[in-house]
Amino acid sequence: MNNSVTNTARLLGAGLRALLVLTLVTGVLYPLAVTGIAQGLFPGKANGSEVRADGRVVGSSLIGQQGYSPDYFQPRPANGLGENTVNTQYKLILSGATNLSADNRKLVASVRAAKAEVVKENSTADYRVNPAEVPADAVTSSGSGLDPDISPRYAALQVHRVAARNHLSVTEVRRLVDRHTEGRTLGFMGDPRVNVLALNIALRNLVTKR
Repeated sequence: MNNSVTNTARLLGAGLRALLVLTLVTGVLYPLAVTGIAQGLFPGKANGSEVRADGRVVGSSLIGQQGYSPDYFQPRPANGLGENTVNTQYKLILSGATNLSADNRKLVASVRAAKAEVVKENSTADYRVNPAEVPADAVTSSGSGLDPDISPRYAALQVHRVAARNHLSVTEVRRLVDRHTEGRTLGFMGDPRVNVLALNIALRNLVTKR
């Protein structure tokens, strides 16, 4: 009996020591090491890829924002899975795709309405948007609903409106888009893209300097 109790106590003691060691290694030392390495080598990415303007954080290069005025370039639609009803301070969407099939009547109707709106909003007195030139990313949301980028085609489609509303030449705005167009990652992954937040910051700076 005594031997049995002693063995049980030893096993419990060994188990407790193992638990404490694993907790220390995996719960304290490892997270601290990973955090330290990330902060040392990739501080920007480790802190959320923050974008600053006028000395303050205005967003993240990885998360798309909505609510830009018509003076600025517009992002992709952000339908997501709905809206956050808990946080009432900000209007937040729930990240995710709508999961509607390509022939879903609701999706088809929303795409047609979005295309008509894009044509209307981006046509100016001396420029008419051709509905056939409206790219897919102008009328559909991404898988996450939070895509920070748009295609160069969608950016180019908005150039005339942005130029007219900001009293800039079309050439100036096109040049701005070209400077903020990124190629495929490593030359072959993904598609060329334009970060909307970075482009709009550059646009505001250009307008301010005039």
